[in-house]
Amino acid sequence: MREIEFQEIVEKVAHLCMEANYRIGEDVLEALKKAREKEESPVGRYILDIIIKNNEIADKENMPICQDTGFAVFFVDVGEDVRVKGGSLRDAIFEGVRKGYREGYLRKSIVDDPVFDRKNTRDNTPPVIHWRMVPGDRIHIVFAPKGGGSENMSEVRMLTPAQGIEGVKNFVLERVERSGGNPCPPIVVGVGIGGTFEYAAILAKRAVLRPIGSKNPDPRYAEVEEELLERINKLGIGPMGLGGTVTALAVHIETFPCHIASLPCAVNIQCHAARHKEITI
Repeated sequence: MREIEFQEIVEKVAHLCMEANYRIGEDVLEALKKAREKEESPVGRYILDIIIKNNEIADKENMPICQDTGFAVFFVDVGEDVRVKGGSLRDAIFEGVRKGYREGYLRKSIVDDPVFDRKNTRDNTPPVIHWRMVPGDRIHIVFAPKGGGSENMSEVRMLTPAQGIEGVKNFVLERVERSGGNPCPPIVVGVGIGGTFEYAAILAKRAVLRPIGSKNPDPRYAEVEEELLERINKLGIGPMGLGGTVTALAVHIETFPCHIASLPCAVNIQCHAARHKEITI
């Protein structure tokens, strides 16, 4: 049984929190630059220039890419042959979030009660953690700070099997069109199909973490991704919703088996600050 010190996890999670908020992924930055070349609207090109420059400044100055430094969302794969020494893995992640958001001067956005009190917890905890047990003696942590503007434009819909892939396409297009400029386009659209009500949403959130430019391994779904991206970019929403030919950088679909009577579908929209970092310990 391999042991990992509690404090090592704290430090690495804190670092992830800062890095994800300071530095956009190379795949995202490259996609933004390609979008700048394709955008036909002068206003859209100007906005993309500002977004790219903003990312460069954040990287150089160790400053947040966006003032909304997000809800701390984690996807954690825990090896069956590893244990944390000196505390629990859950507590180490919580403490890492507190440390990272405090020392990184990242905005704390979490309120303790969703309806009545709504008092800021002042340390951006609790995070949301999605756990999986996997073979091996390593812990793999993916951190994705999720901003409120794009999260608010996400949705789960329980389709019927008879609606099929056309029902999925219509739902995705409708959701993006209704979102307009609210999620700060150009966006990444994550689509989760299958599973159950709640699992479809997790699939959709995992989908936005895929590298931009990657395709679903099933050619049928890869074709749907390409079709949806083309149709979304014909909606005319454009960068920051001010019109243009680039509304989305990518559409990513993830699937899972489902019940014979169901066709769950979720859309999780990610703003142009498609932030996430990962580490294996």
